[in-house]
Amino acid sequence: MLCVMVFVYFLFYTINGERGLLKYLYLKKEIAQAQKIADQYNIQKTKLEDKVRLLSSSSLDLDMLEERARVVLNLVSDDEFVILDNSIEE
Repeated sequence: MLCVMVFVYFLFYTINGERGLLKYLYLKKEIAQAQKIADQYNIQKTKLEDKVRLLSSSSLDLDMLEERARVVLNLVSDDEFVILDNSIEE
């Protein structure tokens, strides 16, 4: 009887304990969510690095420079129309 009780005790804490199976599954789910967020930040970082690369002095892209000047300084030519779209990311 004592052996059965010890076995049940260890079985219970193997499943429900601080380092048990349920905690392992919970932490695995948390890691997956954190990895998804990290991937989103890496994509955003890559986009920003590309924009910075286009504006660097060693390889200046004149179209990108003109686009940023228009956005930052609110510049428009007399023969142009402005259509504002808030869904486009800068």
